[in-house]
Amino acid sequence: MRKLSTETNAKAADLTNNIIEFRDVEYQILTKPPRPVLSGISLAVHPGETVALLGRSGSGKTTLLKLINGLRTYTSGTVLVRARPVPEWDLIRLRRSIGYVIQEVGLFPHLTVRENVLVVPGLEGWATDRSATRFAEVMQLVGLDPAEYADRYPRELSGGQRQRIGVARALAADPEILLMDEPFGAVDPVTRAELQREFLALAQRMSKTVVLVTHDLREALLLGTRVVLLEAGRVVAEASPQGFTGLENAVAREFVAAAALAARGPS
Repeated sequence: MRKLSTETNAKAADLTNNIIEFRDVEYQILTKPPRPVLSGISLAVHPGETVALLGRSGSGKTTLLKLINGLRTYTSGTVLVRARPVPEWDLIRLRRSIGYVIQEVGLFPHLTVRENVLVVPGLEGWATDRSATRFAEVMQLVGLDPAEYADRYPRELSGGQRQRIGVARALAADPEILLMDEPFGAVDPVTRAELQREFLALAQRMSKTVVLVTHDLREALLLGTRVVLLEAGRVVAEASPQGFTGLENAVAREFVAAAALAARGPS
């Protein structure tokens, strides 16, 4: 049998190392005529990296994120999670295996903090002792005392505390993948900065693959190990945080200029 070339072997290894992969993906809203939301998306996410999806409102960031856990169904192309096309997954199993954090948190108001955090372990039939141990672990990870907060309800928490509980819930079943959609956008700037620093420290301690949606360049550069820029439903640039500010792409330059202006504050 003819041996594969070194280049072919490297490409094959790359494919096996992609925990999430988009291959020429398109998503349309099926109006008359259909309205394209995403076009020509080809993107690979490797284990352990934090990919920040950056773009203006309406650029397709959240739609792209939702294709990963099947909350949206792509029109053409292929999205693979752990080398399996999303339509071939049992979507319930897929979603339970992926942590998901959104801007408004989405805690169940009638459940206590403990019950909210342990929703997925409960659905998975975890033993009581295992669930109790995991609850204490993830609460400590997000900087909250498990004994103090276990029996509180979401209405008794501050915005920052609710956001931390949302992260704890996403981590409770120890998922390999974490999806985060503007996770710190609904809190005040001081709390947001605190949560960003805490998440960065958390990400450095855990082996998780994170896809993060943000419209904030500073957040993307702080939290991402790679920044992917979207505009009008297409990937128009990607770079490391160190390389992003030097990109020649016009949209990237607009983000850099806006961030610099915001940093200077009012004149």
